[in-house]
Parts: sequence; C-alpha cells; structure tokens
Amino acid sequence: MFTDKASGKDTQRPELEALLDFVRDGDTVVVHSMDRLARNLDDLRCIVRSLTKRGVRIEFIKESLAFTGEDSPMANLMLSVMGAFAEFERALIRERQREGIALAKQRGAYRGRKKSLSADQVTELRRWADSGKKKAQLAREFGISRETLYQYLREN
Repeated sequence: MFTDKASGKDTQRPELEALLDFVRDGDTVVVHSMDRLARNLDDLRCIVRSLTKRGVRIEFIKESLAFTGEDSPMANLMLSVMGAFAEFERALIRERQREGIALAKQRGAYRGRKKSLSADQVTELRRWADSGKKKAQLAREFGISRETLYQYLREN
C-alpha cells in the first residue's frame, strides 16, 4: 500500500514515485479517486498511460472506472471527462481560496505568518550583516533559514 500525504497537485510525490517504481506487469493499482492521483488532466492521462503500457491495470473506486491499456474509445473519453472535471474543481477551489484570503485581508483578519524576529532582532541582524559576518552563521544564530535572513535584509 502506498499512501501519499502530499497534495495531488504535483506528480513529484515520494509515494507516487515509489509506486511507479514498484508496479510490474499484471499488477492492479487501486486509487480512491482520480483527483487523488493527479489534479490536472495532462498528468492524469500521462500516469494512466504509463501504467497501462507496462501492463498494469488501474482502478478508480469513486468513479467506478478501470483501465487496462486495451480500453475502448468510450473509456478514454470517460478518463478525459472525469479528469477535466477534477482539474476544473481544483481551479474553483483555488479561486475561492484566493477570494476568501482577499476578503479576510480587507477585514484585517488575515495577516499571514507571524514574523520570526522582532524589530530589535532585525536591527541587530542588519548590524551584524553590515559588519561582514557570514550570512549562514547569522542564520544559525538567529534560528532562521538563510532565505528568511535575506528577506529581512531586503526589507526597508
């Protein structure tokens, strides 16, 4: 059993890659839903095609569909239609999320992540950086990543 904790929006997921490396001719891959495997139609079709070319059967529980590589044109149409709906649904969710964040910002309820350093710490950080101290060492001392350190240094 391979279970991804990462979102299906990306094909670069450790468990998906492990599954693709593991399966062989004659295996059956069972997936809860198409949108769990991939969030866009191109990725979904590519993954299904690569599995079926290797002789692997893939079943989607929620959609009650199975693909073997010897599929009818109707089965390929269903894959495309259901995959397109999953991609559309994901796009709607992201749009609603952006709208919700914008409304929350207008109300003052959404401020983003809390800053890692206080204003005094940022002043001290800048002073040390201006004196020539190594950035990696400063990041370790302040308990932040180098990228966060550079963001603080770029701020006005």
